[in-house]
Formats: sequence, C-alpha cells, structure tokens
Amino acid sequence: MSRGLYSLLTALLAPAVWLRLRWRGRKEPLYRTAIGERFGHYRGAKAHGWVWVHAVSLGETRAAASLIDALRQIDPALRLLLTHGTATGRAAGVALLRPGDRQLWLPWDSVGATRRFFAHYRPRVGVLLETEVWPNLLYAAQAATVPMVLANARLSARSLRRGERLRSVLRPAAESLALVLAQTESDAQRLRAAGGCKVEVCGNLKFDMTPAPELLVQGRCWRASVGRAVVLAAVTREGEEAELLAAWTAQPVPRPLLLVVPRHPQRFDEVAALVQGTGLSLSRRSAWTDQPPPEAASADVWLGDSMGEMPLYYALAQVALLGGSFAPLGGQNLIEAAACGCPVLMGPHTFNFAQAAELARAAGAARRVPSMAEAVALACEPVGEAQRAEQVERCLAFAAQHRGAAKRMAERIAALLRATRASAIEESAR
Repeated sequence: MSRGLYSLLTALLAPAVWLRLRWRGRKEPLYRTAIGERFGHYRGAKAHGWVWVHAVSLGETRAAASLIDALRQIDPALRLLLTHGTATGRAAGVALLRPGDRQLWLPWDSVGATRRFFAHYRPRVGVLLETEVWPNLLYAAQAATVPMVLANARLSARSLRRGERLRSVLRPAAESLALVLAQTESDAQRLRAAGGCKVEVCGNLKFDMTPAPELLVQGRCWRASVGRAVVLAAVTREGEEAELLAAWTAQPVPRPLLLVVPRHPQRFDEVAALVQGTGLSLSRRSAWTDQPPPEAASADVWLGDSMGEMPLYYALAQVALLGGSFAPLGGQNLIEAAACGCPVLMGPHTFNFAQAAELARAAGAARRVPSMAEAVALACEPVGEAQRAEQVERCLAFAAQHRGAAKRMAERIAALLRATRASAIEESAR
C-alpha cells in the first residue's frame, strides 16, 4: 500500500518534473536534451546485455571512472550503459564512453518509466552509486530479474533517521539490493539497519580518482605567475559565499588572492554579483583562454566558473576552505584536494564524509576549525616553502594510503555476474 501511494505521487508529479527540466534548461541547455528519456521513452531498437552504471551528478560520475576502468580490466568487451540525473554529470560522463556504449538520463521513479527502461535495455547488472535508492526503480529491476548493486554506498546517521519516516517504502527497496558495497564500517552498520542484506565494506572510490596531470601542471604554472598566495573556497554552497566574503574583507591588507568555486554552475552569476557587491575586484575564469590575462593578477577575487578544472584550482591554492562544511550541509569530498596536494580547512559539518574527514585530519591533510571567520584568518597566514612542501607530502600520502576500492568493488560485481549467470544456466537446465 505504501509503495502504491508513492507510485501515485510520482505519477502526479511527472508534469511538474517536466516543467522543472524545461525551466532549468534556460540556464543549462543540457537539461532540455532528450527529456523523453526521463520518462522511459527511447529511440532506436531494444538492446540487452549492458553493464549499467548510474552516476547521478558530477562527483559520482568522476568516482565512477575508476570503477568502470576496473570493470573493463575484468571484461574488456563490457558494453556500458551510463545514466545520470544532472547536466554536470552527463557532460562529464561523455569522457567515460567507448564505441558501443550508451548514455541516458535516469528515468523518473514512476512505475511506467522504470518498467519501460528495463524493457528496452535489460542490463546484466545495475550499479547505483552512493545513495541512489529509488523504490520503483528497484522494484522494476527485481521484476526484470536484474541484480542491483549499491556501490560506494554511504549513509549518515542523519539520513538514517530521516529515512525512518519513509521506512515502509525505502526498506523493501534496500532489501531488494543484491549487494551493497559500503565505504566504511559505520556506513555498513547503518545500511544494514536500513534494510541492506548483503553488505560489504570496500572503501571509497574517490581515493582511486587520479587528477589530470596536465591540470596540475597548469595550476602550478598559474601559482608561479600570480606572485602571491592563493586561498581557494572549494565547492561552496548557497549562503556560504556571503559569510566568506564578510570574513575576507575583515582581514588586513594585503590579502592573498581569493578563488571561489561554487558547487552549482547556475549560481556563477549570483556569486559574481555578491563579490562585486562587496567592492572587491573580480576576474572570471570563463573570460580567459588558457592563461589568466595580465589584469587578472591584480584582482581581489577570481571566480572559478568553469567545469572539470578542480585539480587546476587545488594545485593553484596554498589551502582550501571546504564548501558545505561551515553550514549544516554535510561537507564536500576532500579526497580530491588531498590527491592534488592541497591541505584543507574544514568546518564542523562533515557528516556526509565523516570518516574521510577524520582520516584526513589524523593524517595532517586537513584541519577542523569551528567557524568560517577562523578558517579565513588561518588561511590568510603566510606559509613558508618548507612548511608548504610538508603539507603537500602529507596530503599525497593520505590519498595514496587508501586506494584500491575500485578493484575490490569490480571484483565483487564480476563475482555477482558469474553467480547470476550460473544460476540462470542451472535454472534453464531443470
């Protein structure tokens, strides 16, 4: 009965979803592309035999790269079906495709859309990343006898408590998962409490992400050309930039160069207006070519309004303030910063990445501070070359220490496929 009510709600909301996609497409045109896929309508002939990986947004798509590479090492003939929920995820996912692969939007979680998805593609296995548990999608997978895996799975204590409100809908979905590959033992315990049956701890895929070397080189070149320290506000969220700028303008001059990279591209213009409203001079990355123009060197603030260049920004900065951690938003992924050799100052709210944050703190790759004001004050302190070199080394050592999750997850997914294939052969022989 609960899933029936949920299904009725998703059906009623479908027109609103369509309108929202059209609305978002005004600023991000990719949202208006192939909207029919969102509702299970596909062009071309039906094709089966895919390994389906769902990476909802940019962070999950980048993490999925190492898992997809590891799966291809086991099965070089793998045909990838890659789905996303956001424009940034879909744009980044293009780089993961090979000839014969296919990329789609994840269907809206209605009965009809999910049923049509499985009827058209019928993957050999489905791999959802991190937190993407959708009741109707998993019900349709079960009906189509497609084994489903939740990989790089995480679940905070806060999310577990919130999930209790929808227990009657979410628990059956979690119970239907053939395999749950958790990031940490704490995540595994909470995922079992939420209904996950076969849960294993494999680590975090984001430790296996390799920053593009050319972007790291470019960032170091920019740092040398700037001639002053650079402080990065990394992947900031709504409300954080105003607090950041207030703390920044309170610091004595001369100040380092402030580089702000908002999380959502649709907020780039809004953040630019905030900066200019404080009286600080601004230079935008989107206005440059390969190198910052001469006038950018004298600007107070740079706005990182580009996509796919976070390694460049981390390599440019002497320290990064972790977005999402100074307000109760759960923080952002700090593993990429460490892999680029950039130390992190994080606020009190890192519950979405609790273990990674604690491990980084213990390794000297990150430092926790109670407020944005204190973080800004610390970030503006001068850092000597020897101290900088030591910080970089600690970050790189921390990132290297925890690699290997992609290989472990790929092996377990491959074993599931072998077991499923053997079971099907045995069943057909009866």
